[in-house]
Amino acid sequence: MKIRHLLLIIFQILLISCSKNITTGLGSDNLVIYPSPPDTARIQFLTKISSSRDVTGVRNSFSKFIFGENKDILINKPYGVAVYNGEVLVCDTYIHGIDIINMKNNTFEQFVPKGKGELKVPINCFIDKKGYLYIADSERKQIVIFDNNRTYFGCIGESENFKPTDVFVLDNKIWVTNLTAHQINVYSNDSSFKLINTFPKGSDSLNGVLYSPTNIFVMGNKVYVTDFGDFKVKMYTVDGKYITSIGSYGKGIGQFSRPKGIAVDRDSNLYVVDAGFENTQVFNKDGKLLMFFGGSYKSQGDMWLPAKVTLDYDNLDFFQKFVDTDYKLKYLILVSNQFGPDKLNIYGAIEPIKGDKKSIKQEKKKKRRKQGPLFN
Repeated sequence: MKIRHLLLIIFQILLISCSKNITTGLGSDNLVIYPSPPDTARIQFLTKISSSRDVTGVRNSFSKFIFGENKDILINKPYGVAVYNGEVLVCDTYIHGIDIINMKNNTFEQFVPKGKGELKVPINCFIDKKGYLYIADSERKQIVIFDNNRTYFGCIGESENFKPTDVFVLDNKIWVTNLTAHQINVYSNDSSFKLINTFPKGSDSLNGVLYSPTNIFVMGNKVYVTDFGDFKVKMYTVDGKYITSIGSYGKGIGQFSRPKGIAVDRDSNLYVVDAGFENTQVFNKDGKLLMFFGGSYKSQGDMWLPAKVTLDYDNLDFFQKFVDTDYKLKYLILVSNQFGPDKLNIYGAIEPIKGDKKSIKQEKKKKRRKQGPLFN
């Protein structure tokens, strides 16, 4: 009986020693919200992920003695970000692969394919409804595609005059920013990957010309394109006809210095990352600046050479515990930083709680108790 009792004690110690020790966001005194008071807060910084330690936790000295030392897996130089089925995928150009954060299992892995699927400089990625992964590789000069088992499926772009920097899949079409040809290439999303359209056309107005298309987002009947060389986000119809543009070069409000990643929410608000200002600006559907958040890095919530912004409506439960009890979480905003200590910033689009605040806050506190670090 003494041996059994001793084994039970050791087992309990091991369980405690393997428990996760994760920073669960900022306290109320250090809450990071945008805009700052007295304006109504619209965005809250929730947490950051920079390595496997932020996801899986860190072992104490006793656990290290029993199991050995575990080295942290780092997010090295991130760019594109995609979210699908409880996973966050980050294009990591340093490892020539993808960092995969599984929120359901609290795991952190790296996907570095070999053979036909070998990557060189994976800039951006997209996951379609089937779970197929599309990676824009600027040095390989192809869109490299993997099926939902992460098995190499095929590629797009074997001709000259092609340098893909972003990819978006919608309505059985694959939209690609082609930096070399200064255009958008549209392919059929089938085994043929046939090129079915390019735009803008030579006959289009000067305003619709693309100088350096780097990022793309498609929603409804509109295609949004970051024109890095013209310091604007330009909008087209899905057929490729120019509509209008947002922004201009400058240091003023609503202007751009180094515009990069873009995303559009369900209210047609446009998010634009600017690596020069090191912030993200938000415009309404009419192109009016609503707000901006971030700023040159000084503390958590700030940005350091940000590259991509991605919105997610499907995984709110994993982050509810970070949200201040006065606010309701509408969707997630993920921003990658190529440098600095915080490689993936996770913000929440929030709104003040209305109605029966007491019962809502109590329910949120219950969720916090049920959820352990980081995602459980």
